[in-house]
Amino acid sequence: MGRSTNRGGKTAPHVKSVVLVGLMGAGKSTVGRRLARRLGLPFADADAEIEKAAGCSIADIFEFHGEESFREGERRVIKRILQGPPKVVSTGGGAFIDPETRKRIRAKALSIWLRADLETILKRVKRNDNRPLLKNDDPRGTLEKLMIERNPIYAEADYVVDSADTAIDKVVDAIAERLDARAGTAP
Repeated sequence: MGRSTNRGGKTAPHVKSVVLVGLMGAGKSTVGRRLARRLGLPFADADAEIEKAAGCSIADIFEFHGEESFREGERRVIKRILQGPPKVVSTGGGAFIDPETRKRIRAKALSIWLRADLETILKRVKRNDNRPLLKNDDPRGTLEKLMIERNPIYAEADYVVDSADTAIDKVVDAIAERLDARAGTAP
């Protein structure tokens, strides 16, 4: 069983996985790795696991097989990841939007929406040009549309933590504090 240590030195048991959800560029993978170290849990990046299972990149899956094929693989991979012992999981931006995946996450894990504003997300996604949904002439418009469609669903997560232009360690601290409070061990 993983434990987190809060600033007061107490430890909190984590008997469920912690799943980070939110739009691309919200910081799920980066925060997830640090959070896993903090909690003493393994880390799983669902997108990396999908690529490993498919033997190709997510961009290639989208290009050669389509988004629906990607989403089917995403459901299978997240199901497999959540069947194991507790861990910290970063998901792709569309994973939590899928009702079946959302139901599975609710049953097996605590979900945390890493929320960021449009400008922060735009700045972050510009660093990575392999985002299939942004391969168009209007990435800003696409992200605005995705925020309108997805944010109400992300808001169904167990917790919301802002990740916009905040130091990664502060985001990790905010998540750990919520988990410690949930476990009844907050200072």
